[in-house]
Amino acid sequence: MNSPTRIDDKATVPQRISQLAAMRPVHAAFARFLVRENELRRLQVEVARIPAPPFGEEVRAEWLREKFLAIGLTSIEVDEVGNVIGVVPGLDREAPAVVVSAHLDTVFPADTEIQIHEDRDRIYGPGVSDNAAGLTAMLAVAGALSDPQMQCEADVIFIGNVGEEGEGDLRGMRHIFENRHWSPRIGSTIVIDGSGNDAIIGQALGSRRFEVVVRGPGGHSWSDFGQPNPIVAVARIVSRFSQTPLPQSPKTTFNFGVISGGTSVNSIPETAQVSIDLRSASADELQRLEDELRGVIQTEIPARGRDGSAAKLSCELRKIGDRPAGELPENAHILEVMRAVDAHLSISSQLRRASTDANIPISMGREAVTLGAGGTGGGAHTLREWFDPAGRSLALKRILLAVLALAGVESLPV
Repeated sequence: MNSPTRIDDKATVPQRISQLAAMRPVHAAFARFLVRENELRRLQVEVARIPAPPFGEEVRAEWLREKFLAIGLTSIEVDEVGNVIGVVPGLDREAPAVVVSAHLDTVFPADTEIQIHEDRDRIYGPGVSDNAAGLTAMLAVAGALSDPQMQCEADVIFIGNVGEEGEGDLRGMRHIFENRHWSPRIGSTIVIDGSGNDAIIGQALGSRRFEVVVRGPGGHSWSDFGQPNPIVAVARIVSRFSQTPLPQSPKTTFNFGVISGGTSVNSIPETAQVSIDLRSASADELQRLEDELRGVIQTEIPARGRDGSAAKLSCELRKIGDRPAGELPENAHILEVMRAVDAHLSISSQLRRASTDANIPISMGREAVTLGAGGTGGGAHTLREWFDPAGRSLALKRILLAVLALAGVESLPV
């Protein structure tokens, strides 16, 4: 009978990674990643063909729940908002758990025609990379950890979460970290999103999104000429806010993405609206921009006329998205682990900033990173999206080693 190999308690993080990678069950998992590539490809195509529009992830969630059951995860549930959760139990149920997550939803509305096709190595179609690739990688790692010989100290919690894209506003991950059952159990989080393996996203790009809706009495362009025009008012707001000064550092941006209003060329519109996206690495800068926007609205559309009478135009500012900013400290344990894993696998990676599900734990002072699912991809958020799985196994090795290091492994069979 093979005796177990123990991890040296005094080993540095790079040494622990090397010892983990040399263990027989880990080596076997690495080999299976390569052997299973055709199966993983089929899984990716299968899930990509299931529509998962914002606030409409139910069918894909049921697909994932069935996959969790087939793998043998425990404590499987679909929570109140639609997140699918399954657990690989650890030896110490009191140890801080490791979360591995991938978002279920896509950016594409419910009426989008989902056509997935393969051409040589590439897979084409909406959502094949973002985030069918992430879900496939999560299932591959869950399958590896379900091997009875692969025993971690801490629980590993797998989550297919809803609401990462657009107006989903990270609602799935918010719910996990606001949940009194799950949040206290979580020590660190690895989010799998999109393709690639050369980035460590440990800096959370914050954003706030608003709709400015201006309303007026409307009327005929000839007989009611002189009535205030909501489209003109929206144009003034856009023009004035566009002059807002921005710092060179931290990088801060704004964008007017959608503008609409009116019914015909010879009608004074009753409503007009514009959507605004504010982004910054700094929570303070985001607040400054929001305050500036409110001030511009108050200036351009005062509550009362100059003579004290009620104004004929009114304005509503709706917040339609709020993704908190933040970043990991340079000495965060999860960053130390990722750097050691990447050095062991000869991956040249960079610490980057982006807006992902990791924004939620990072903004709360919790350790989290977002990693790619391997391969290469392009055309994200378009019907021409594509994914090439060449090299996928390297990213799966990367994720598995990181999970094992974070969840703790004292010994495995040689």
